[in-house]
Amino acid sequence: MSHLLHLDSSARRASFSRELSARFAEVWRAAHPGADYTYRDVAAEPVPPIGQAWTEICDAVLAAEITDPADYASVVKTAEQREAWAVIEPLLAELLAADVVLIGAPMYNFSIPATLKLWIDQVTFPKMSLAGKAFVVTGARGGTYLPGTPREPVDHHERYLRDFFAGHYDVHDVTFLHAELTNALVDPRLNPRDPDRIASREQALLGAEKAGREA
Repeated sequence: MSHLLHLDSSARRASFSRELSARFAEVWRAAHPGADYTYRDVAAEPVPPIGQAWTEICDAVLAAEITDPADYASVVKTAEQREAWAVIEPLLAELLAADVVLIGAPMYNFSIPATLKLWIDQVTFPKMSLAGKAFVVTGARGGTYLPGTPREPVDHHERYLRDFFAGHYDVHDVTFLHAELTNALVDPRLNPRDPDRIASREQALLGAEKAGREA
């Protein structure tokens, strides 16, 4: 049975990235009646940062050449490590159970929200392959960072996630759907670009519906 893990990370309760991820999830669930669905809001309920015990678990996994996440718990020895593992285990179990991972991730300061990075740190270990899973990222950016635009070189949002999924998870099946120019709603200098913002949002919503049907 298919399983969708849906994460949101926007600090805004009503945001473009949340709207896009919700549209994908709605269409996906309609296309997969009875499928499993797990939702986690890492902005509303932040994941704690990794600490010393996490680094010890990570080092032990690497030293023992463990590549199967099912065996990670075997290196957990101390009380501090058990406490760290209690945080890791449910997050990792959700990720491993999913066939499709949907992440609502706005661009903050050219990159991803800190709340999303905290989740990534907790569920990532050396030589860990998630090949075969599909990842979908719904993003929102205040300006435009599309190929050929002046700000393309400072896009450390999609580029970071694409490189991370490929380099750490061996996942290359990633769909990115972005609502661009969202600051046209509030920035007087971008007000003339509001028609472009509207068009970008509509295109992204259509893309979320299409991706939801096909995932």
